[in-house]
Amino acid sequence: MADGSLRLWLARKLIRRLVARAARRGLAIRRLRDTEGRETRWLAPEIEAFVVAMTTEAGHLRSHAGQAELPTFGSQMMVEMAIWTMAADRSLRACAIAPDSARQVVADLGWDIYRRMLAFSALPVRLLTRDSGRRLRWTIRALLVFPFTPSGAPGYAALVSRDGDDLLTHFTHCPPQSFVRRMARAEDDPDSLEAFRQSWCRYDWPGADVIAGDGRRGHYFRKRTLSNGDPVCDMCWIAHAGRSAECGQEKHDEPATS
Repeated sequence: MADGSLRLWLARKLIRRLVARAARRGLAIRRLRDTEGRETRWLAPEIEAFVVAMTTEAGHLRSHAGQAELPTFGSQMMVEMAIWTMAADRSLRACAIAPDSARQVVADLGWDIYRRMLAFSALPVRLLTRDSGRRLRWTIRALLVFPFTPSGAPGYAALVSRDGDDLLTHFTHCPPQSFVRRMARAEDDPDSLEAFRQSWCRYDWPGADVIAGDGRRGHYFRKRTLSNGDPVCDMCWIAHAGRSAECGQEKHDEPATS
């Protein structure tokens, strides 16, 4: 097995374990609403049946992913996570859970995984500085090395710049979003794109606050989103919370990292 294939195989095993663990942990304490409007709680056998169904669905959806064509391991890994997000949403709906209830569960389970990843990624920088702006800039720059390497389509494509103490990352191509849009068309399933939009596309707001680690909210701003059909995700990572109205008004050349 080639090194790239081995890494992807190992990533799939790890992500499968993380997702299954999050599902078992989260669904055990959740109320679900079915398509007839009734509330229910799943017991252990139902949760295990869901995990099996989700795993099968992930294998099916992987045929739409085109991971072998992606230029970096990071983009392959993030698409793999999107596969499991969609598998969870579609499996919940296949179990007669209402689409809006399924979306909320998927968003919460995904955030449980994503916030842990962000906290781990931000930890080295948090040990080096207490300045929220530096924490944001240094952590986001590290994440742009891996896994969000801006290698160009079909991988991630982004323009990175500074606006004072704020960092701008304007993404014009996002492999997970492209996969979900392609899969939604092929499977005639527009609910999948909505599930992605209400989970992945909303994590950056609380995620920025986790990275800044100063106990304040408002470290992120975005007007446009690829999953809404816009040409860009015009992200601004705000050094000092509360400046969203000014964020990104002026763009400067790439400065030295500081």
